Amino acid sequence: MFGIPIVQLRLLEKGVSIGTLLLVAVFLMGSYVYLELIDHEIVHPYKGLSDSGASTLAQNTPQKVSLSSCERNMSAASIQSFSSLPEHMQDYLYYQHCRHFPLLLDLPNKCGGADQSSEVFLLLVIKSGPENHERREMLRKTWAKERIQSGVWIRLIFLIGTTGSGFERKRLNKVVELEHSQYKDILQWDFTDTFCNLTLKQVIFLEWFERNCPKARFLLDGDDDVFVNTNNVVKYLQSLKDNDGSKHLFAGCQTGGGPSRDSWSKYFVPVQLYESNVYPPYCSGGGFIMSGYTASVIYNMSKSIPLIPIDDVYMGMCLKKAGLTTSLHGGVKTFGLHFPSERVDDYDPCFYKELLLVHRFLSEKTYFMWHSVNDPNLKCFGNDKK
Repeated sequence: MFGIPIVQLRLLEKGVSIGTLLLVAVFLMGSYVYLELIDHEIVHPYKGLSDSGASTLAQNTPQKVSLSSCERNMSAASIQSFSSLPEHMQDYLYYQHCRHFPLLLDLPNKCGGADQSSEVFLLLVIKSGPENHERREMLRKTWAKERIQSGVWIRLIFLIGTTGSGFERKRLNKVVELEHSQYKDILQWDFTDTFCNLTLKQVIFLEWFERNCPKARFLLDGDDDVFVNTNNVVKYLQSLKDNDGSKHLFAGCQTGGGPSRDSWSKYFVPVQLYESNVYPPYCSGGGFIMSGYTASVIYNMSKSIPLIPIDDVYMGMCLKKAGLTTSLHGGVKTFGLHFPSERVDDYDPCFYKELLLVHRFLSEKTYFMWHSVNDPNLKCFGNDKK
């Protein structure tokens, strides 16, 4: 099938037995397969290293494999009906306890240092994927641009994991590294960037926040496909006369409901992960605003609450444990807008100029909307455009 290598032909000429040749062939093929598995991240030669050891290797070797030292929890397999769960959910239960991963790209001075972080009035915390380069570029040029607005600082951070394998992984990581070297606005950890790991991304960021930006006043947490009128957000936060970020605030589009038990659903959460059929009150994860105080509380509560794969629900769970509640803000539209007629333009800036956040905006519409709502010549009439 593979042909007879030259070295084998020469051995035959010297009278080496066929059995010995077969052993040599098996050894060579085994070595080839092992190297291929390493290159495609199936074999993990660094498994079991401490975080510090893994980080050292990460600086000196190509990023082909996950360098996490977290081992799977084999006892998860004893959970009732474990074998009936989809494979990705079995994996989630095996690694649910894992919360510490090597930090590939850091921003230790993003907030000016822990002691000076109170100078940051609004920290934009945007969940993104390694492949979403164009989205990040558009946000930097529009509403997420770092600047002083109304006398206060707006800072930006993108939260990113890793994805892909082989050459694709190398290319994506290189793009992210180039972005980071130019803009200094990316935090990247060495865990797989998937929907199920959004909660991990949230919690691991809050740990970083506690260490590097503990005095930042407010955070806007959102996806990289939201449109945010950051000018309005700053205006809203400055209007909170009795809260400078040192008191509880968690505002957004309130929602509720319960877990989907359909294994085919993107939002599937089995009873093995969450027993109740009702979620605590929470704000949709497309985007929400919280104070620095609340971010700290959520992080502390998360230490004793097992992760589930729905990040916004998990935040609600942490708030409930702390005895805190979410609040509704009518300017946060994570489920879209209601339009009075099918004949109106869904992207008429007059519908958006007074809002804080709207979910699911493509890059070109973000560019258009940002410049439109900030056009001093924009004329809007009537009170029906909300």
